[in-house]
Amino acid sequence: PGAAFSFLADASGWQRWFFSIVAMIAVVLLLVMLFRNTKDRFLSLGFVLVLAGAIGNLIDRIMLGAVVDFILIHWRDFRWPAFNVADSCITIGAGILLFDGLFRKRIERA
Repeated sequence: PGAAFSFLADASGWQRWFFSIVAMIAVVLLLVMLFRNTKDRFLSLGFVLVLAGAIGNLIDRIMLGAVVDFILIHWRDFRWPAFNVADSCITIGAGILLFDGLFRKRIERA
């Protein structure tokens, strides 16, 4: 019922709709940004990955009432928080967007 790392998981139920609305707004904004940057394939890849992850988690939240995290990584005493494929898409896409924003323009100018 919550968000990343169980944020607001113990709230009274309003968070399902709150996070669904936030995700819908994010999807619309990502679509706008994607279509404004169609010539840059690397940047588009970042937007598409974040968009796919947002839509995947939104579908879970609307249909199931919560996002299903099913990938568990642990080794000895180390345990990573549970996540899903959509979370991975969002993380990789955000990394691409961050890399593009911080480094790519400088590399192309050099």
